[in-house]
Amino acid sequence: MAMYAAPRPATLTRPREGRMIAGVCAGLARRFGWSPRAVRIGVVLSCLLPGPQFLAYLAMWVIVPNEK
Repeated sequence: MAMYAAPRPATLTRPREGRMIAGVCAGLARRFGWSPRAVRIGVVLSCLLPGPQFLAYLAMWVIVPNEK
């Protein structure tokens, strides 16, 4: 018996359910078929490194639309 993953959306959207803060990580996880927990951990760990990661998250919060 084969298990099939749910089809991923064609575009990146922020889901209304399963959010922690803004839904950016949940949207990325859904779009690429990854675990939301893994994406969230990756984002938090990347914010410990120097760079504009936090600004990128804020920009995605503003730019990526909510799912309808």
